[in-house]
Amino acid sequence: MDLDLAIRWERSNRMCMMIMKRAIPETFRCIKSSDIATAKDFLQNLEKRLSKNENSEIGKLLASLVPMRYKGKENIGEYIMEMSHLASRLKTLKPDLDLLVHLVLISLHPQFNQFNVSYNCQKETWSLNELISHCVQEEKKLK
Repeated sequence: MDLDLAIRWERSNRMCMMIMKRAIPETFRCIKSSDIATAKDFLQNLEKRLSKNENSEIGKLLASLVPMRYKGKENIGEYIMEMSHLASRLKTLKPDLDLLVHLVLISLHPQFNQFNVSYNCQKETWSLNELISHCVQEEKKLK
C-alpha cells in the first residue's frame, strides 16, 4: 500500500511540476529544474523570488498616491474612492499604514484649504465614509 501511495505521489508531483513550468512564464521562474525536486519546493522558491518585489510595489503605490491632487473638475467621491483603492492595495502589503484620510486632505485643491484647517482643529478623526460625506458637502458649498 505504501509503495502504491509513493508511486501516485511521484506521478502527481511530476504532473504538477510540468503544469507549473508550462503555466508560469520563464521570466518569473528563473529556477533550474535540477535544483528543485518537488512542486512544493518550486512554489517556495518562486515565492522567495517574488517577495523581494514587495518594497518596489509599495514604492510604486506611494508614488501614485502621494502626488494625486483633486483639481475640482472630476467627481470628488470617485476621486476619493480611487485613492482608497490605492491605499487598500498598500495596506495589503503594509497593514499598519493608515494614512488615507490625511493623504486625501493633503491632496485636495487649494479651494479646500479652509476645510483642511477645520479638520485639523478637531480632536476627532474621520473614517473614510465620513471624509467622503464631508468632502461632498464642502464641494457642494464651494460650487
